[in-house]
Amino acid sequence: MSGWPMDVDVVKNEEEEFNTGPLSILMMSVKNHTQVLINCRNNRKLFGTVRAFDRHCNMVLENVKEMWTEVPRTGKGRKKAQAVNKDRFISKMFLRGDSVIIVLRNPK
Repeated sequence: MSGWPMDVDVVKNEEEEFNTGPLSILMMSVKNHTQVLINCRNNRKLFGTVRAFDRHCNMVLENVKEMWTEVPRTGKGRKKAQAVNKDRFISKMFLRGDSVIIVLRNPK
């Protein structure tokens, strides 16, 4: 009556979902050390390896290339500025799941 069997069932169900459901992309990245491309809500893209994740899509990422586009501001009467692609490298980061829009596996 302690609830132990239910806890085991929940863990088994979660493990099965991670292996076969939408989160399987993250699980495969963790197991195989493959890279994923993540589109975020702040219009940035992250390309890196998933080290850990949970059901909320919170993630620990390694060797991340963060990419975004900036449009420089212009003064009055000047031509419209060209968008500039920028990127930076982040060795380890924690990504909160509520900022994730989509996760794509890296096609090899």
